[in-house]
Amino acid sequence: MSEARRSDRPEGSDLEQEQEQDPGQESVQAESELGADDEGWRGRHRSRTMSRKEIARDLRRQRSGGQVDPELQQTIQEIEQSRPRSRADCVNGPRPCMFVSCKHHLYLDVNPGTGSIKLNFPDKEIWELGETCALDVADRGGITLEEVGGIMNLTRERIRQVETRGLLKLRSIAEDEPRVPPGEGAGGGKV
Repeated sequence: MSEARRSDRPEGSDLEQEQEQDPGQESVQAESELGADDEGWRGRHRSRTMSRKEIARDLRRQRSGGQVDPELQQTIQEIEQSRPRSRADCVNGPRPCMFVSCKHHLYLDVNPGTGSIKLNFPDKEIWELGETCALDVADRGGITLEEVGGIMNLTRERIRQVETRGLLKLRSIAEDEPRVPPGEGAGGGKV
């Protein structure tokens, strides 16, 4: 909005208050205005990223309002104790997996640099997902880019870009490692 238009409105106008309360609301309204017949609509909702500050602010609001239930805290501790520590512990576990904080869970991603959380499926609950564990998908074997895109809520092209970037990183790591001539590897030398 231009400065001239802002100055016409009194401070604290209804529009500014609505935007301050929920800045993401306009994108939700724009998505809801799209119909299923509109061009470009494919039934896919865009993922939503929550910053570390936003998460901390919500937690502070809950604590200050007395909304953090001690019974809930106890339940969380019990769940944490039953949490699998290795793949062997969870391979035959119940699906959908309830351990959303696991780094292999497909419901959300955490950026290690910023700590922000990206909800891959903001329009679905965990039990509505077809797959919840990336390790289960990997155990099945190779799948197409379209299948990966459906599982991760990304387009086929974005999956191809991520795959290419990952392969380039692996090549650079492999090139940086010193080459060991055959017979001189671990345990292959003379005693």
